[in-house]
Amino acid sequence: MTTTGTGTIDRPGTRDPKKQDPTMNPTLTDTPVPVNADAIESRQNRNHAMQLIPEALARAHMHERLREAESERRAHRLATARRMQRRAERASLRARRALAMAVMQ
Repeated sequence: MTTTGTGTIDRPGTRDPKKQDPTMNPTLTDTPVPVNADAIESRQNRNHAMQLIPEALARAHMHERLREAESERRAHRLATARRMQRRAERASLRARRALAMAVMQ
């Protein structure tokens, strides 16, 4: 890997320590390189958020499956109620017919 461009601390332009820019590698300089605490915290927050993505995705899938299951239960209850209503209407008609037949005789 022979790149001539400058890199970053995380991704140096080259892997050879002799060819690296001394300001990019704090171990190669005698003066300490100032570390930005906000940048470190931002990177940690981003990494933490990235680690939580699969959990959030799984939670969203579970929520969707629960919603689908509840919808299916509602549809099943509605179909059962309609079936029972038709059965009750038929029984009512049979009772009316039987009463009419009894009155006519």
